[in-house]
Amino acid sequence: MIARLVNDPEEAESLMQETFLQAFQRLDTFRREAKFTTWLYAIGINLARAQRRKLQRMVPLSDEDVERLQPTFSYGMFQESPVAWDPHKLAVRKERHTLVHDAIRKLPEDYREVLTLRDIEEYGTEEVAKMLGISSGAVRVRLHRARQALKKLLDTHFV
Repeated sequence: MIARLVNDPEEAESLMQETFLQAFQRLDTFRREAKFTTWLYAIGINLARAQRRKLQRMVPLSDEDVERLQPTFSYGMFQESPVAWDPHKLAVRKERHTLVHDAIRKLPEDYREVLTLRDIEEYGTEEVAKMLGISSGAVRVRLHRARQALKKLLDTHFV
């Protein structure tokens, strides 16, 4: 989940380690009002937000660096047997994946977080609310707005 928020595998790994370290150090602050995993994800999300703010002050990556960091294979690619792989289908699938990924990255942070947690990571509305420290109504509103914004960004590509 953190990897989807920071878009850098090495940074995601570092943030995961920091998340577990902070959770261990602050275990006495866990109030048992939510699941432990929800509390853990909230720590990770807060660390990812802080890291994103820090990176916004840094020099952006070159296009070559960004391309190098993009995943080579899509998640669903291995659902077909290797014999059935069609280079054209693979290219189209990769292009669609890139378009959707880029569109999600263009969303405002609060929309991107809710969309990632609810639609991609498939957490429930209440869990997302607890992770982000907002009401479930706010989650539903942000999710609706995120989906509308994503649809608007993708409409030009998928008519």
